[in-house]
Amino acid sequence: MLAFLAPRSSTEEHRVSTPLELFLDLCFVVAVAQAATTMHHAVADGHVATALVGYPMVFFAIWWAWMNITWFASAYDNDDVGYRLAIFVQVLGVLVLAAGVPRAFESQQFGVIVVGYVIMRVSMVGLWLRAAAGDPARRATCMRYAGGITAVQILWVALLVMPSSIRLPMFLTLVVAELAIPVWSERAGATPWHPQHIAERYGLFTIIVLGESILGGALAMQAAISDGESLAGLTVTGIGAVVLVCAMWWLYFNRPSEALMERARDQVERQSSRSAFLWGYGHYAIFSAVAATGAGIAVAIDVDAHVAHVSTWTADLSIAVPLAIYVCAMGLLHRSQVPRPRMWPYPVGAALILAYAVTGGPILGFGVLVILVIAGSATGGDRSSVGGADEVEVTSVEG
Repeated sequence: MLAFLAPRSSTEEHRVSTPLELFLDLCFVVAVAQAATTMHHAVADGHVATALVGYPMVFFAIWWAWMNITWFASAYDNDDVGYRLAIFVQVLGVLVLAAGVPRAFESQQFGVIVVGYVIMRVSMVGLWLRAAAGDPARRATCMRYAGGITAVQILWVALLVMPSSIRLPMFLTLVVAELAIPVWSERAGATPWHPQHIAERYGLFTIIVLGESILGGALAMQAAISDGESLAGLTVTGIGAVVLVCAMWWLYFNRPSEALMERARDQVERQSSRSAFLWGYGHYAIFSAVAATGAGIAVAIDVDAHVAHVSTWTADLSIAVPLAIYVCAMGLLHRSQVPRPRMWPYPVGAALILAYAVTGGPILGFGVLVILVIAGSATGGDRSSVGGADEVEVTSVEG
């Protein structure tokens, strides 16, 4: 018989990601790479509308499944046989989901993706039931999670047999339902997630997605070189891509996430979950924008290699739009660590990134603009911890 899942302490010292969590991350990145690669080819082939519709839908399934197991593990991971097997089911589900990504883009058939997604979510139901048995103080919370996830998965399966004319509205409705489950469940009692652990998990996944962006660009460049394209022109593009991705990394890690999450944990203890939900949900924009920017870099390389069926302007926009979203999302993430007078570089930088796209300039220019955002938002003082006389106060909202 499987042991119950007792809660872990939110103040446990030296809490770090486990090898099993890192293995799961790498499996999820397979799906991220599939989504980004398929978006790259869709845009390069001129199917921009298909990419704009399919990519956000596919990425939601990837991100939401990853986020749910990440926060659960932070509160209840005991690394027993049952827990490891549940994670292996998650691995199976995300690989099935990844296999369905091209079909979803090409023919708007999401059946395989839904099957993979439901596999992962049903695994979560079993974990929440084990947690309910092992954490009497939060049994109501765990049962809300288990019941809510079960109900919504039934609707996801039903979506597959609904008329195509109502699938998109129904999809959006189910997305709202999925997002509402944690909000509703946590009101019965907050789960004991660990602030440093959550900060590290998100940071590591950001690094992996950034690495996937580099890989996507490198593969596109390799293909162009194999086709006999000029190495000089591709070298300039490649250098610009590396500078851009490094600048994106710098912007994300320019502020201490651990301190931010410690504050969010303190707010949870005072019955406010606003900061925690903003962090968790806001990373959809960050993760999806990072992967989409990598796809845009690959499109730009295809344009330079004369194998894309779109203009340079379209290729630049495929970088600029997700990059501007990323910069704005980082501004929201850093809002409690940057004084208000220093917040202007984020929206201004995003606007300049979009404006730069119409100039037809090299990719390096995008990286320079992100570097200017980093420099402009610098406070000139020690920001290694959240606090200080010049810091903006985070409003606490009951949640």
